[in-house]
Amino acid sequence: MPWSRRTLLAGAALLAAPSALRAQGAYPSRPVTLIVPFPPGGTTDIAMRALAEAAGQVLPQPVIVENRPGAASTLGAAQVARARPDGYTLTQLPAAAVRVQLLQKLAYDTVRDFTPIANITGYPYGLVCRKDRFPGGWAEFVADARRRPGALAVGNTGANNTPHVGMLDLAQREGIELNHVAFRGDADGSQALLGGHIDAMAGASSLGGLVDGGQARWLHVWSAQRLRRWPDAPTLIDLGYRDMVVTAPFGIVGPAGMDPAVVRTLHDAFRAATRNPAYLAVLDRYDMTDEFMNSDRYAAYLRDLVRQEGETIRRLNLTAS
Repeated sequence: MPWSRRTLLAGAALLAAPSALRAQGAYPSRPVTLIVPFPPGGTTDIAMRALAEAAGQVLPQPVIVENRPGAASTLGAAQVARARPDGYTLTQLPAAAVRVQLLQKLAYDTVRDFTPIANITGYPYGLVCRKDRFPGGWAEFVADARRRPGALAVGNTGANNTPHVGMLDLAQREGIELNHVAFRGDADGSQALLGGHIDAMAGASSLGGLVDGGQARWLHVWSAQRLRRWPDAPTLIDLGYRDMVVTAPFGIVGPAGMDPAVVRTLHDAFRAATRNPAYLAVLDRYDMTDEFMNSDRYAAYLRDLVRQEGETIRRLNLTAS
């Protein structure tokens, strides 16, 4: 039986269908949203925007940063946990979001509800005071806190965030009582510090801008070694806390159930982004370190982090804020 023109056209359409579907479903075909659960202008936001910009240069679509601060940095995780697993909604996952999920019933489970893409970097933390405060350094701070229990106000970037927990740990070790004051981010806390509303501010290395400007100084930093930009700032190890190094590597996750091919595309784009000169310049500016882990290693790290955070919660008797 001879082939009709309609039959031939139908056959050609069937042959072309897989190619057309592949083209239609090519990832990404629209911008990718990366949620940063911190306010604009801080260390995290600046680093993540540089990373997103660099990743967008690798992908055929841009990566758009959306700031969602608040709720102890859990809003990004909560949103992504219920998002479609299509690779278009991702979030930065800070350690605090893991910790808070263990402290209270939230809309996500760190191990069950996410697809790990990659761990990216980490930043150093520390404690700053105004330049004319505590001339005797940390020893004077501790002595003052012992004389006046609960009188010294120390800022942080949110209850149960890493700066808050780090100061709780130090207070427990020294047997002192502090007044912990939460701010939306380092920028807000910095203004309160300079205005004399708090005695010290615990936060990320973006606080070093106050030190560079001669307005504040480090009482200590929480990295394993002294920071290159501030070699005179003692580490906690220098001050006798031999086992105390407080860092918070963070990575990027998507919703559970993502297509492995999409995960590979995102992983490769973010890996390439971490080699971008503009992004590396941001890391250098804020003394952040390259702590890249691929998807499998990052998944294993998150499982171990859940265990470690559970131990910290029990040791410090942390409760939901």
